[in-house]
Order: sequence, then C-alpha cells, then structure tokens
Amino acid sequence: MDVPGGNLLFFGFMAVLFGVFAASYGRRLLTVLRTLRRGVRTTGTCSRVEYPDRDSDAKDHYFVFRTADGREVEFKDLAGWTMSKGTQVTVAYDPADPERTATIASRDNWAPVRLGLVVVTGCGLACLLFLVLLFHELTG
Repeated sequence: MDVPGGNLLFFGFMAVLFGVFAASYGRRLLTVLRTLRRGVRTTGTCSRVEYPDRDSDAKDHYFVFRTADGREVEFKDLAGWTMSKGTQVTVAYDPADPERTATIASRDNWAPVRLGLVVVTGCGLACLLFLVLLFHELTG
C-alpha cells in the first residue's frame, strides 16, 4: 500500500533527524576543541562504565574530577578504548561551566575529537543524502 507523499515525509523526517544529530554533536565537538585550547587541566578517574544495550558492545564511560574550587563533577565522554573503573585520565574543562565542558580529550587522547568528527561527518552526510533524495522526489 502506497501512502501519497509518504516518501516526502520519510525523506524530510530523516533529513531533519540526521541534521539534528549532526548539529548536536558538532556543537559538542566545538566545545571540546575550545576547552582543549583554553581550558583548565586536572586529573580525573573513570567512575563507571555502563552498557546501555545488552545486545551491543557499546559502552558509556563516566568520569569524575574535582574542580579548583573543590566541587566534584561527573560527566560522560566518548572514550576511544575500553577503560575500567578507576583508570586515571587527564580532564580539561572550562571553570565557568565544568559540567557541560569537561572532556578527557588531550594531546595524548584524541579519541573524543576523532569520534566526534566521525559522528558529525556521518550524520551530516546522511542528512545531505536525504535532502538530495527529498529534492529528487519533489522535482520528479
């Protein structure tokens, strides 16, 4: 059964969805790069590793550190390799907003930047593909 305009809705929805993902991860990537350039560095540890999906090997890594004023901050970041609880890492953050800007990216660990670039590029290309398909569907 063919729904009139179904392809337009599908292609439009997918373009918006991937565009939102690309923009969201792109914003995070810019924050990480800005923090690497101007942020404060300290030592942190991997506080926990969670498996959000039992059928996948994907892992969420959470890290904790203390700010210069003594506040403890926990954040989630992309890790390039599997870390266990207690692994020490270098954390960079902006003292004005450590919860949103904290990252484990450093000169020795570019994984959050590399993985962010992969996600932004992939989602951006998917968005572009669906926009092309939408345009093709509209122009026939």
